[in-house]
Order: sequence, then structure tokens, then C-alpha cells
Amino acid sequence: MNFLYTLAIRWVACMLPLLTVFNRKIRLFYKGRRESFRILQTHIGADDQVIWLHAASLGEYEQGLPILKRLRELYPEKKLVVTFFSPSGYEAKKHSKEADVILYLPLDLPRRVDRFLHLLHPQMAIFVKYEFWPNYLLALKDRGIPTYLVSGVFRKDQLFFRKRSWGMRAVLPCFTHFFVQNESAKLLLQSIGITNITVSGDTRFDRVMEILSRDNKLPFVERFLSGAPCMVFGSSWREDEQVYIPFLNAYKGNMKFIIAPHEVHDKEKIHALRDSLRKHVAILSEVEGKDLSPYEVLIVDKIGLLTKIYSYAAIAYVGGGMGNKGLHNILEPAVFSIPVVIGKNYDKFNEAKELIRREGVFSIKNTEEFTQIATFLFTDVIQRKKAGILNYNYIVSNTGATEKFISMINANND
Repeated sequence: MNFLYTLAIRWVACMLPLLTVFNRKIRLFYKGRRESFRILQTHIGADDQVIWLHAASLGEYEQGLPILKRLRELYPEKKLVVTFFSPSGYEAKKHSKEADVILYLPLDLPRRVDRFLHLLHPQMAIFVKYEFWPNYLLALKDRGIPTYLVSGVFRKDQLFFRKRSWGMRAVLPCFTHFFVQNESAKLLLQSIGITNITVSGDTRFDRVMEILSRDNKLPFVERFLSGAPCMVFGSSWREDEQVYIPFLNAYKGNMKFIIAPHEVHDKEKIHALRDSLRKHVAILSEVEGKDLSPYEVLIVDKIGLLTKIYSYAAIAYVGGGMGNKGLHNILEPAVFSIPVVIGKNYDKFNEAKELIRREGVFSIKNTEEFTQIATFLFTDVIQRKKAGILNYNYIVSNTGATEKFISMINANND
């Protein structure tokens, strides 16, 4: 399997330069990786003590952030290095001060892996949620480097648990310990002979609780709202827009709306979204410094603002669930004690299933269902607040994953 896998990665490496012409993300993916080794040679010395955390994208980085912060407190003398696979994660966090070095993970090819680990020489490697790169994991094991999976998620349909795993099952023993989100993940691992497991929960709960303690003030949002309640549409895609835009166009009340699309850099899509709305619409980058109070809808075309924007919402809609893009983080708005509306595709997200059961999150399949739920939440303030409190209490009850990981690390280092 490893030979065929490596051959496939080599083919991807050969194709990347050609594909950069057609896709901005691939262009960033390719050019960014060309800098990875230079960044390591510049910022990591032979005597540095290094802890390495790898996150696929921005969401996984946010999951790993509570651990990064605690490691900084415990080991201020060590260098913290973060790698990303996805441009959406790297471009958003490449200037973050939470780590000493941030870079793209080189492709999972044996020579690049060897060079990367030689330059990085980590004392510990931490992978977030579901990153399984066979050549990296095998090389870490060969070097005797403690390697952990945190906030791990496993499902029955993954290759590890099929009769023919195509060799992927062989990478699991490379991990020193698994910190998984729930009992079902533990049982799946145990079914194939893996026993070094702790059910620690999801570090995202720790992360979102931190959001409440920071300054979430955004003056432009306050100028836009001028005291009116608002509904926020976060990380929405075209499939989500097709559901909620008819409602917005028909709405006659005093609620204002903030839309933060997932693809903020695509100006054509941003303008198409604006033109589809029969409202007084402002695009943030085009109205900065202007009086925003007359507008009914504000489209936010900048990254890094959404979690703060959620703090102003009476209700949130979280995108990704109407199509196949994957549901975005519902915990970020839920921590502000507000109800959350999502699309129909959420089966892979345990927190969504649990909060739907508790009636703090509401799933819709079409515009008619969205209209029904939105109208109910707009008009019944008592039920709206009740749903929000249910969401907040659920998050509080699931915190603590970070400290479970840190406790084991400390015990192993004593």
C-alpha cells in the first residue's frame, strides 16, 4: 500500500505546477510549500527544543489552539511550530503569535518527510482530529518521537475499520496515544486492537469558552445595527443562500441581517449575492467609514471577524449543511447563548445531533422550513432565549479536553 500511496502523492506533486494556472487555492498551496524548508532553516536552530502541532485547516487549528496556549504556559523555553495542509488555514493564521513558526506541511513524500523532520527535530508531535499522513507517521515512529492525536474522530466507514484497509490500519500504531472525542471512537479503535486511548472530549469546547473572555466589540457592527436585533449567516455557501435569500427578500420586520460568506475573496460571488437581495445591502469593504445605519443587510467580505460578529446575534445560521461542503462550527455562535439554524447534512457532527435533540439547534431542508423556524425564533423571544441557554449549558458541560491531554503529557514527563 505505501508504495502505491507514495506513487500517488508523487503524481500529485508533478501535477501541482500545471494546476496553479486554474485555481487560486492550488496556487497558494504550491507556492507556500516551496517556502517551507527555507522557513525552517531560518527559524529553527539545531539546539532548539521544538513541539510540533499539525492542523489540516483553520477549524482544526482552532481545536488545537487551547493546547498550544497551555503548552506555551508550561514550556516557555520551547519553540512551538504549527503546520497547515490547507491554504484557508495557513493564509488566515500565518502571522499568528500563538506559535513561533507557522508553515505549510510539505507533501508526504519520503525524502521531503526526512528533510522536514531533520530540520524540525521535534520532541513531540500533535495531530488534530483526523490527520493521517503515513510517511510522516512512520518516520516519527522510527525516530521514537512521541506522537499524539487530539480531539480524534473515527467513523465506521473509514478505511481503518474495513476488511481491506489497504494498509491504512498500519499507521495507527504509530501514535503514542489517542485522545478521542467520544466512546464510539474508542470502541472502534478497540475493535481493531488499539488500546492506548483516552476519551477526552473535544478541545473545541475549551476554545469556544475562551471566546467569551475576550473583547468581541466591533464598532462597525454597532453602527450598522443601531440597536436593532440581528440574525447572522456564518460561513454560508451558495446552497445555503438559495434557502435563506427568499426569506430575506420577503421579510418586512425590524431584524437586520449580517452575511459572512465562506468564500470572501471571490468578488464576483460577493456582488452576485448582493444583487440577489431586494434589500438595502452594504458590502463591508466598500462602505468602511460610512454611515451604516440605513442598511438592512451587511455582507462581510473579510476573514477573522465572524466569531466576534456572532456576539451581536439574536439567532445564527451556520452554513455548509445544505450541500456537501461540511457543516461549519456551530459551537462558536452557540457559546453566546443563541439558537442556531443549520442545513440538512449534519450526520458526521455529533455536537449538531446532540443540540438538535436538546432543541437548541434547528435543522432545515428547504426555504419553507427555514421560514417556519426563523419566524418562530423571531417572534417567540422566550423560546429563543431558552434555546440559547440550552446551547450554552451543553458547551460548559463538555469542557476539559485540553487539561486531560496536558495532565497525561505532564505525567509522562515527570
